[in-house]
Amino acid sequence: MTLIKSISGIRGTIGGAPGDNLTPLDAVKFASAYAIWIKENSGKSAPKVVIGRDARISGAMIQSLVQNTLIGMGCHIIDLGLSTTPTVELAVPNENADGGIILTASHNPKQWNALKLLNNKGEFLNGAEGQKILDSAEREDFNYVEVDDLGTVKVIKDYIDRHIKMVLDMPVTQIEAVKAAGFKVVVDGVNSTGGIAIPALCRALGVEVVELYCDPTGHFPHNPEPLKEHLGDLCKAVKTHNAHFGITVDPDVDRLAFVDENGEMFGEEYTLVACADYILGHTKGNTVSNLSSSRALRDVTEKHGGTYYAAAVGEVNVVQKMKDKDAVIGGEGNGGIIYPDSHYGRDALVGVAMFLSLLTEKKMKVSELRASYPSYFMSKKKVQLVKGMPVDAILEDIHTQYKSEDVTSIDGIKIDFANQWVHMRKSNTEPIIRIYTEAPSQKTADDLANRFIAELEEIALHHS
Repeated sequence: MTLIKSISGIRGTIGGAPGDNLTPLDAVKFASAYAIWIKENSGKSAPKVVIGRDARISGAMIQSLVQNTLIGMGCHIIDLGLSTTPTVELAVPNENADGGIILTASHNPKQWNALKLLNNKGEFLNGAEGQKILDSAEREDFNYVEVDDLGTVKVIKDYIDRHIKMVLDMPVTQIEAVKAAGFKVVVDGVNSTGGIAIPALCRALGVEVVELYCDPTGHFPHNPEPLKEHLGDLCKAVKTHNAHFGITVDPDVDRLAFVDENGEMFGEEYTLVACADYILGHTKGNTVSNLSSSRALRDVTEKHGGTYYAAAVGEVNVVQKMKDKDAVIGGEGNGGIIYPDSHYGRDALVGVAMFLSLLTEKKMKVSELRASYPSYFMSKKKVQLVKGMPVDAILEDIHTQYKSEDVTSIDGIKIDFANQWVHMRKSNTEPIIRIYTEAPSQKTADDLANRFIAELEEIALHHS
């Protein structure tokens, strides 16, 4: 299945048959449905929509299709061209727009693209809003405007620079201290727009930058998800260039990971932990991450006298919980930093500024900083189910079995034991149950995962 329609947008591979892949017809259909929703939501017949894209090869084609469809629906476009997800999110309220679309398949390989849909606050749509658009696309009840009512296009080429200025203007960004520290970093921009934004931000902070894959051609030099197994070149380059650390982002620049001075991964889960440590040191308050993120955030939050809250998986759920609990920082364990004083969206630029500022305060190497945090290890596995298997009933049986433990059931089942946890949730796109565990050692995390795989398989047998 290479066309995935979900409440957070539409994602698929380029080429092939309509309805099975992300073809020009699908792009037009979903852009039309979004235009209907935005007109209803704004109460305007000619709403304003911000559009930006990452550097993937199909980006210009998909942008042209989406943009011209919106024009045909009477929408006025603010075209940011090559951009980042957080840049578009910031631009929507800044330009008093009624919504925005980012054309990016995030960490997916180059054959993928997607439409990520925003509301007038520059935030992702909620479930009900997303469902409305899916239903509208299914019905294809589109009504395009007449020639005198076609929308217009306004091109703004410098929005990444404006985004950088917003990050520099944050009171928590310690510009002078960072400049004085004399940092040298290697940046892996995976040949997308992070290669434009991250080196420019670093240089504005007086950081010496060695660029690795920072040419925004869309030809990703490795799998673009910022995980250890894909970052061998960055790890090597940090040591070769004797850099203080390495920085990498995904193609749309909302996920952030670091490599320490020895060429070892800082740990994607620990990006948020470090940034939260920095913010909580300046602003007392609460934090939020999703249920599958590291317990280290809870530990650091409590050390600073705050309260940690867990949200269901998905950025929109984390943002809602952050608003409910008035969190000062939050995000996801995949390297996504959400800082409300900037905006309610994952933003790697904000994270880089915080990390550099934290290092100037702590006056320690990146490896020493990582060693200063509680050390946890994760295991991420899955159980393949037979199609039609009652997944909810299987998880309910687990819940009943462990009801005397600390169980959370807002998104699958999460069981918090004294020194470890397991989170089991069904996939929305395939017949599997994902099993995430965390413990003080890799072996314990793996053992816990295997134990629950065996238990799930046994329960599944009873239901078959």
